[in-house]
Amino acid sequence: MTVTTYGLQHIKKEIQHLPHEQLSELLLRLARYKKENKELLAYLLFEAYDETSFIEKVKAEAGFMFSQLPALSYNAAKGMRKILRLLSKYTKFTGSKTAEIEFLLNFCSNYLEYADRRTSYKPIRLILTRQVEKVKTLIAKLHEDLQYDFADSYNALITDAEKKLNWFKKSDYLL
Repeated sequence: MTVTTYGLQHIKKEIQHLPHEQLSELLLRLARYKKENKELLAYLLFEAYDETSFIEKVKAEAGFMFSQLPALSYNAAKGMRKILRLLSKYTKFTGSKTAEIEFLLNFCSNYLEYADRRTSYKPIRLILTRQVEKVKTLIAKLHEDLQYDFADSYNALITDAEKKLNWFKKSDYLL
């Protein structure tokens, strides 16, 4: 026997007919089962009203995690992937493309500051190149005014990366 999975529209219609007490019970029950549900609910209740301070908190947390990266290349790559998972989770919470770009630009600048520049470990290099390409495509999808705002910081990041990393080619990534 399987449980029927209903679509979002059907669930939305059903929720509109529920009394507030029953709705709050359902929310608390949903939050009880998964940590991510609880975190999302906490974000929506306590953090969503001030997105800029939330973005700064996440950037500070990512910066701290970068400062704690191990020296060994394999473990450093694992740590960076963990930071990226955290950033993608918070990006889902905000639902904002500009927040995602800010998170990724901050990730790349922290990478340049804390990652071992002399390493030849390919996964560490690929982490940066993938994030830079991702930022480039995200910026291209934004409105022209926002594109202009982010283009300067993106190009500055690319220039800085070429200066610090001998394997990074600026011409491949410029907007």
